[in-house]
Amino acid sequence: MTGAPIGVFDSGVGGLTVLRSLLSILPKENFIYVGDTARVPYGTKSPETVRRFSLEIAAFLRRRRVKMIVVACNTSSALALNELRRASPFSVLGVIEPGVRAALAATGGGRVGVIGTEATIRSGAYETALRRLAPGLRVMSRACPLFVPLVEEGWVNHPVAREVARIYLAPFVRARVDTLILGCTHYPLLKGTLQKVVGGIDLVDSADETAKAVRSRLEQDGLLGRGSGGRLEFYSSDDPAKFSRLGRLFLGRALPEVRRLRFDGVG
Repeated sequence: MTGAPIGVFDSGVGGLTVLRSLLSILPKENFIYVGDTARVPYGTKSPETVRRFSLEIAAFLRRRRVKMIVVACNTSSALALNELRRASPFSVLGVIEPGVRAALAATGGGRVGVIGTEATIRSGAYETALRRLAPGLRVMSRACPLFVPLVEEGWVNHPVAREVARIYLAPFVRARVDTLILGCTHYPLLKGTLQKVVGGIDLVDSADETAKAVRSRLEQDGLLGRGSGGRLEFYSSDDPAKFSRLGRLFLGRALPEVRRLRFDGVG
């Protein structure tokens, strides 16, 4: 079982930022990544739809005999994590709690901001987790839907990206937020632009913290890989060539073959 792969999924390519951290910290593990690009974005869909899509992907990963699932999607982590855990006979980890713990460790003034997709922000998942662990915390949140298409267009350092960031993030600067959680896996690619806009505010990317949490859980469960590892499989529910092209930007290296995966006639 220790040689079984870890399943990782997202609504698209953004979760590859999480996989990138996982590969760095767990080089002996094998991974299967699913990007549901035919049905992206999840962030504008209803909670019921997000849960249904997430459960379909988890069922595919169970058939592939994974030993753990990492939900590398903030929207699915916010809306479907409990259902995924009930449906799976192994550990299922999301990206929200690791990001929350990192933000609480970073904040000095007790003022934390959260940015993400419409569905993630609407769910209140980050705010709930933050206030559960730190009841006196001041939390501000805002959806930033234009960031995703800017990243996928490759405009991470473009003047348009800087202007959009300035508009979105102005309330956080005025409120003197000291820590800002990047609550979408696309947003780390904008980190340089965002940092210029917010100045000294600490930016929290949950990818590295999620990878640490995965390693810790594997150790607890006695499932750490002991072989050479490094086997990667990629599945996309839409055009594999486009996924490969965008994926290189997020993963930081060329992807091996991407296979087509269809759900209920989609893709």
